[in-house]
Amino acid sequence: MNTDRDVVVVGAGNAALTAAIAAREAGASVLVLEKAPFELRGGNTRFSGGVFRFAYSALEEVLRLLPERPDADVEAEAYPADRFYADIMRTSGGKADPLLTGILVERSTETVQWMHDLGVEWELTEIFGVREGRRWRFPPGMLLRSRGEGLGLSNGLFSIAESLGIEIAYETKGLRLQTDSAGRIRGIAVRSPAGSGEVATPAVVLASGGFEANPELRARYLGVGWDTVTVRGTAYNTGEMLLAGLEAGAQPYGHWSGCHATPVDATAPPVGDLRLTDKTNRLSYPYGIMVNLDGWRFVDEGEEFSQYTYAKIGRAILAQPHNRAWQIFDQQTVHLLEERYATGRPVQADTIEALALAIGVPRAALVETVRAFNAAAPAGHFQPAVRDGRATAGLQPPKSNWAVPLERPPFVAYPVTCGITFTYGGLRVDEQARVLDTENHVIPGLFATGEITGGFFYFNYPAGAGLMRGAVFGRIAG
Repeated sequence: MNTDRDVVVVGAGNAALTAAIAAREAGASVLVLEKAPFELRGGNTRFSGGVFRFAYSALEEVLRLLPERPDADVEAEAYPADRFYADIMRTSGGKADPLLTGILVERSTETVQWMHDLGVEWELTEIFGVREGRRWRFPPGMLLRSRGEGLGLSNGLFSIAESLGIEIAYETKGLRLQTDSAGRIRGIAVRSPAGSGEVATPAVVLASGGFEANPELRARYLGVGWDTVTVRGTAYNTGEMLLAGLEAGAQPYGHWSGCHATPVDATAPPVGDLRLTDKTNRLSYPYGIMVNLDGWRFVDEGEEFSQYTYAKIGRAILAQPHNRAWQIFDQQTVHLLEERYATGRPVQADTIEALALAIGVPRAALVETVRAFNAAAPAGHFQPAVRDGRATAGLQPPKSNWAVPLERPPFVAYPVTCGITFTYGGLRVDEQARVLDTENHVIPGLFATGEITGGFFYFNYPAGAGLMRGAVFGRIAG
C-alpha cells in the first residue's frame, strides 16, 4: 500500500470511527486502518454494552434522544457535569487528569447529541435500571446505550463512515510512525495481505486500543497472573501502536499497572466471542455474596452500585485461588439478576450444605460464611434501586448495602473469573487530543483517542465513561 491521505486513523472502534467521521466532516480525506478482517471488525466496541455516561440537567434531555417515548414511568436524578466529574475523581482516587476529565465531562452531552444527529440510535439500558411494575428507576448518568448495544453502535458508525466515503482498509496493520527530521508526522508504515508499504499523511490518529489482548504486555505492566486472565473483548488489541507511539517519543501517562477488569462467566472463552459479545459479564453481585474456592467472602459486594465497582472486582477475583469465585443468591434477589446471566449455567441447591457439595467448596467453610453473614445482616426493607444502607454489623469484609440474609431456597450460584476489558495506561494527550512527548511538547501531526490514551482512569472507573471518553476525544482528534 503506497498512497497518501489527509488523515490516517489507526483502529476501527468507537473512538477511531468518531475521529474518522469528524475529520471527514471537516473536509479531510480519511483512511481507516483496521487490523482485523471484515467479519471481526470493530475493536472492543462490538463487545461492549454500548452504555454512555454523560451529563444532563433534567431527565427530559435524555428522553428526547430516544426514537420513541418508553412505555414505563422512567425515574432518574439529574446528572450535572460536576457530579460526573466527581464520580471520575472518586473512583480514580483523585488521580485522574483534571484538564482531560473536565473536557470529557463538559463535552459529553454535546457529543451524544452529535452522534444522535449523525444517525446513532439510542435506547434505555437494561443493565443498570431496576423495574418495579411500571416504575423503571435508573442511577444518575446511566440511562442510555446505543440501540443494539456495542454491536449496534459499531454497525451504525461503520454505516455512517461508509456513507461519507471514508475508506477502510481491513487486515491492515500499522507498524511504525514515520517522522521527518523535525519530528513531524509524515506517514505510517503498514502491512496487509498484499505486503508492506507506507501511507504518506501529515496526520495520524492512534485509536487502536490498549494491550489487553497481549499476555506478554499484561504480565510486563500489570503483574503476576495477568497473563492468564480471560479477555472480554477483541483479540486484536495487542498494543503494537501504543509501543510505536512510545518509540516515536510519546509520553507514557496514567495507570500503566491498572486495568478495567470485571467478573465474567468462569466458562467464558479465552478471548471475546462475537456470538456472546458482552453477555459473559456478571454484575449483579451486590444482591448476593461472593465466595472463593475455599468458601470465604473476600470483597464488600455492596460497597456501591456495581457501575462504580465492577471494573475493580475482576482484580479481586484474580487474587483468589485459581482466579475463581462463586456468586450466590437466594429467591429474595435472584429475580434482580441482569439479563446477561441468562447465558450462564447456574448451580442450584435447597440447602447451603448441598450447594457447597455441588460447587466444590468446603462445606464447613461455606456454611460458616453464610451463617456469619446472615447473623450480621440487619432487619429492614430491601431497596435495590437505591443505596439502602442495609449494612452488616461486625463482619469482615463488610457488606455496606443490600445485605439481605441468604435464607430463602433454592440457592443459586454462578461461577466467575477475572475478565480484562481494557488497560488504563497510555499516551499523554492535551486538550486537542494531540500527543505530547516526554518534555510535554506536542508531536506535530500525531493525535490519539480512546483506550490508547492515559490519565483518565486509575484503579477503577464509572461505567459508561470509557465509550464516552473515546467519542469525545475522537471528535476532537478528527
